[in-house]
Amino acid sequence: MDTLENLMRTYGNDVLRMAYSYVKDYDTAEDMFQEVFIKVNAKLTEFRGESSIKTWLLRITVNTCKDYLKSAYNRRVTVFSEEEEENIPAADMGEVIEKKQDNEQIRKALFLLPDKYREVLVCLYFEERSVAETAKVLGLSEGTVKSRLSRARDKFREILEKQGKGGA
Repeated sequence: MDTLENLMRTYGNDVLRMAYSYVKDYDTAEDMFQEVFIKVNAKLTEFRGESSIKTWLLRITVNTCKDYLKSAYNRRVTVFSEEEEENIPAADMGEVIEKKQDNEQIRKALFLLPDKYREVLVCLYFEERSVAETAKVLGLSEGTVKSRLSRARDKFREILEKQGKGGA
């Protein structure tokens, strides 16, 4: 059995990337990272080996992030820091603001999706996982992942169109 330190060294970047893809904030992703490994430390002796250790860790990460987003999403606010705004040339500020608005609109649309569709999109597009890897991480069949992906794309496109963004 791996030690917690070995697991953190081997899979820490994967856990952090997965957490970031869900929470979209590096500091929060680091908090999720710590929480995941606290849970792993408490449950390591209960790991049954029915999947790879990496899949088990990423499943814990997904569940931890989903719990966080359910409880804290409405309290989160993303703003430019004063330092960031000061370092942007005035000529580029309009473009930066437009891109920030687009990204915010996409993020809001993503969070309007039901969890089962959002988590498939996050794994496949933000984490760049294959359908097979996504199925393992989410504990689903590959067919279910493909079906949810199709529905997720349609629903995401509808949400963006309603917001006036155009297509996906």
